[in-house]
Amino acid sequence: MQIVWLLLCLGLALASAVKQTDQVAQHANRQYRRSVATQGKTWLANNCRWLGNLLRRKNVVISKLADAAAAVKRDQTLSEPERHFQVHTIQVFQKELNESEHMVFQAVRSLQRALQGDYRDVVNMKESSKQRLEALREAAIQEEQEYVELLAAEKHQQEAVKSVLARNKTLSMVDEILEDVRKAADRLEEEIEEHAFDNNKQMQGVNVEAVLRVEDDEENVGKRKNKSAQREAEADLGLSMLIDSQNNQYVLTKPRDSTMPRADHHFIKDLVSVVMLSLPCGWMCTMVGLPPMFGYIICGVLLGPSGLNSIKSMVQVETLGELGVFFTLFVVGLEFSPERLRKVWKTSVQGSCYLCLLMVVSGLLWGQALHIKPIQTVFISTCLSLSSTPLVSRFLAGGSRGEKEGDLDYSSVLLGTLVMQDVQLGLFIAVMPTMIQAQSGDTHSFLFGSLHVLYLLAQVLVSLAVVMLLCVLLKSFVVGAFYKKLHTESKGNKEILVLGIAAFVFFMLTVTEFLNVSMELGCFLAGALLSSQGHMVTAEVKGCFEPIQDFLVIIFFASIGLHVFPTFVLYELTILGALTLTLVILKFLMAVLVLYVILPPSSRHIRWIVSAGLAQVSEFSFVLSSRARRAGIISREVYLLVLSVSTLSMLLAPVLWKVTTHKWVSRRTVT
Repeated sequence: MQIVWLLLCLGLALASAVKQTDQVAQHANRQYRRSVATQGKTWLANNCRWLGNLLRRKNVVISKLADAAAAVKRDQTLSEPERHFQVHTIQVFQKELNESEHMVFQAVRSLQRALQGDYRDVVNMKESSKQRLEALREAAIQEEQEYVELLAAEKHQQEAVKSVLARNKTLSMVDEILEDVRKAADRLEEEIEEHAFDNNKQMQGVNVEAVLRVEDDEENVGKRKNKSAQREAEADLGLSMLIDSQNNQYVLTKPRDSTMPRADHHFIKDLVSVVMLSLPCGWMCTMVGLPPMFGYIICGVLLGPSGLNSIKSMVQVETLGELGVFFTLFVVGLEFSPERLRKVWKTSVQGSCYLCLLMVVSGLLWGQALHIKPIQTVFISTCLSLSSTPLVSRFLAGGSRGEKEGDLDYSSVLLGTLVMQDVQLGLFIAVMPTMIQAQSGDTHSFLFGSLHVLYLLAQVLVSLAVVMLLCVLLKSFVVGAFYKKLHTESKGNKEILVLGIAAFVFFMLTVTEFLNVSMELGCFLAGALLSSQGHMVTAEVKGCFEPIQDFLVIIFFASIGLHVFPTFVLYELTILGALTLTLVILKFLMAVLVLYVILPPSSRHIRWIVSAGLAQVSEFSFVLSSRARRAGIISREVYLLVLSVSTLSMLLAPVLWKVTTHKWVSRRTVT
């Protein structure tokens, strides 16, 4: 009993001690909360008082600046430019104070919106981030403007100091000349830079965006700290790389100061790399019996994004390669006299249209079976129906072009069909906006777009008629006299001849582009018009332009290799191999069928070799598919498939061409 009583007393004592401990803890917690609240209120009151003092001081300074500006305006001892400069400097400082105050309250409002937002609402957070990004862009523009104004103020101040020094000393004759030159240079810079930033900002469709600036050479980073001011000024003459938020890279195209020459060293290095690597690659392909164009494509693969990734000016390299396409078609046109062109134009127009129509119908059937949208199937089918003119021209350059059956030779039919496909390419690019409207599902816009397509078709037909009429006039009255004048002036100096012929090619290119017809057609017609002047003229012009064409074609095939991704091909080799073989066989059979229908009975046997030349996909499928991907017509996966299948078909084309031409030669020999 005593033990029980002892335990009971002990429990009561422990309970009393715990209760006292809880009371002490609660009291301490209340004291801490009062202390924290007091400190928080004190901190808030101090910062509010500090911010209020800053705003009052800012208002006082603004008032004093306004009085100072008024006093400057009343000062009659100052000249008008000096008075304007001082007032402008005061206004810049006032603007800086007002902008700083605005940024403080803008930050407070941003904090308020963030506190009111829901961290689980990703859309709301994305919208807030977008608003902050826009605010930063506007702030960057304002800072740019203020920086330019401060530079102008600093320059004006330096001019004032120089003027004071000039009054205190007698200038020599050389100093006076240099002073006059300096003033003329200042006027020139002011004319160049006047409103440059504001005009660019106010251009239609401008989107101001933050970018990263990467210096020219990585190896110069370690040396940059030790550079003198002169070395830094020389380094500024180079071109830095700009990278936007989408990881697109840019180089300078037009400097603000156009008085100082600049060169795109990235582009020069890229051209040097392409030319130097194309030689061993093309050489090795020739040694193993492959066309050298394979080596040029391999060169592009090795230097491109899937290889060493050393090409920085990809767009510039591809643009130079496009000149190879233009001059290739010009040289092809030199093989066509107007009489030869009249024989094949009907076959070429019918063949290209029927092939495109059959490809679209076949694509719609496949799309119906695979549940693909009709707009996508129409686009992909039309894109894959085009064939590469430069590729076929390289095939024909290594063989005979004059073999005939009946009234036609296969090279005329093949090249004529390819040129008409280039005309269809221009029409298809014009129709792409209507396909985008159809993709969006707007029925009214689609109906309106369909009428627009018919209008475009009629416009192309009228443009072709105008181009043909212009060609007749040029052939009758201009081309002969123009070439005779060039030939006379270029004796002993081929520069005038090359320059004159190139100007004529670019003139025809500009005319066809202005009439919304293919630029490639203009180059082809320029060659055909010159070929009408006789074999001697054709031989002389080809002798001048074939080396230029060969060099540019090397760049063109190397630029194709820039878009080949071997890793993707290896990952999907089975699918891509099956698609490529199916496409090549399908195009070959369709071409045989079309040519069997439209060719006369005496020329039907050449359909096999012409079909072999058409059984590949044009390099322009890269351009069309990239535009369609940006417009949302096709997905990323479809784009990569089109890109890979197009490249593989171009690699497979020489094999099919060799097999077909070998059978052609064997049959001709037996006959």
